[in-house]
Amino acid sequence: MKTTLIALSMGVAAAALAAPVAAEYPTRPIQMIIPFGPGGATDLSARALSTPLSRIMPQPIVLTNRAGAGGATGSVAVRDAAGDGYTLLLARVGSHTVNPAMNPNLPYTLDEFRFVGIYEINPVACVVNSNSDFHSIDDLINAVNERPGEILYSSSGVGSLPHFGALMVLDSFGITDLDENVIHIPTEGDGQALTAVLQGTSDFYCGSTSPAAPFINGGQMRPLMVTSAERLDGFDAPTVDEIGKPELQALVGWTGLAGPADLTDEATEKWGDWLAEAVEDEDFQRFMTSGGSIVQLMSPEESVEFVNSAYESFRRLVVALDLEID
Repeated sequence: MKTTLIALSMGVAAAALAAPVAAEYPTRPIQMIIPFGPGGATDLSARALSTPLSRIMPQPIVLTNRAGAGGATGSVAVRDAAGDGYTLLLARVGSHTVNPAMNPNLPYTLDEFRFVGIYEINPVACVVNSNSDFHSIDDLINAVNERPGEILYSSSGVGSLPHFGALMVLDSFGITDLDENVIHIPTEGDGQALTAVLQGTSDFYCGSTSPAAPFINGGQMRPLMVTSAERLDGFDAPTVDEIGKPELQALVGWTGLAGPADLTDEATEKWGDWLAEAVEDEDFQRFMTSGGSIVQLMSPEESVEFVNSAYESFRRLVVALDLEID
């Protein structure tokens, strides 16, 4: 009997040694897809976040811009990726709130993603070239009324926040027949949209404060208004409360991290810990607030609730303004 027990014990031990030990995630670089072009709000946020993350994480991060279709191209790439935590998305208000609200025919739905957390809220600023004749939002509105079909605005793509934001601002001032009275210039990112304003091929841009901040700080652009409740440092412009349009406080951007719907619990939990530590980094916070952003980390559950609520708000406005994309 003793011999049998010893033999069995040795057999179990040998089997345990032979069995492969599951390596702890992550064991290789992690790709983070930015669904918009370089220089935009999502790109700036992702690269700022990657700096503290690179000091925290055990594996490198590879940032990849995959722009197109208002954020849909990059979003689909992550939706279709394995849920092992090696491909994640910098989800953005355009890709996961505005675009779904405007385009019911998108190749993805919100429930096809698992959120790790939203970590940034962006007010919106309407800006013009510093050489523009528009010195206030009233100047812009008057020009649209006086010269219908001549004023151009640029955005980071059809269905993006700057696309919807400009229309929402104009609608709040009573501009009707928006498709006829203003001309939309879609681009592949906030950087390109702002460059169009800088080069004079677009008259204005209404998008997140962060990509516009360097141009404003450099004196190349002038802010006409911001959608925050209080004035923002570096943006010498009235708030929507000051101009009598408090309803425009709902017009804000956000950035978060998400994976495919089957993202593992292990990856989700680890990323939650890494994010919580990264957003407390002083340099990261300083950079984000200098661009008008508000650093605010939400749990996965809070993120889903926030995104769904924002979607419903934008969807109601899309229906009211008849902005749905066929």
